[in-house]
Amino acid sequence: MAAPRLATKAQRLTLRPDGSLRLAVVADTHSLPHPKAAEYLTARAPDAILHAGDIGDLGVLDGLARIAPVHAIRGNIDTHTSDLPDVLTLDLVRASEDPQPLLRILLVHIGVYGPKLRAEVAASARAQEAQVVVCGHSHVPFIGRDRGLTVFNPGSIGPRRFHLPIVFGTMDVTPTGLRLAHVDCETGATWMPP
Repeated sequence: MAAPRLATKAQRLTLRPDGSLRLAVVADTHSLPHPKAAEYLTARAPDAILHAGDIGDLGVLDGLARIAPVHAIRGNIDTHTSDLPDVLTLDLVRASEDPQPLLRILLVHIGVYGPKLRAEVAASARAQEAQVVVCGHSHVPFIGRDRGLTVFNPGSIGPRRFHLPIVFGTMDVTPTGLRLAHVDCETGATWMPP
């Protein structure tokens, strides 16, 4: 039996005139973002927010949109909406008319199995010429490389799952590269694995 066809969408984000862009990345809000998440997201002054699925109540997106424009996908619990794609490709461009992106991001909900990219996600990223895969689902914050691709899971800003931290991610694009980090929703400090 063939795999179900996923709804995909593509969008473009324009870098600032100095060649930089700050993205906040969240996932797995499950209708209940941490009470301090909005404060700490606002403090990071993102140009846009990416939501990697398992939104829950779509009002969560309205709250995030008060901070910055939101680009979101459905997660496996988001069966109540068809307004959001399952997969989103984001092209980061220097100017809106640039035909070639500086960086292409593939935003999916279920992207990894442990620390490894799922084969179909890696194939999709390569087919779309993405350099970065952003995913959610596991609630496990992760920055790594697999199959020649950067993999970024922002963790979860929703209810605590097991012993996992409540964190979100930041992606800072600069003229010299890409910096990925996690921010603790309980303290506002940069989060590092123990």
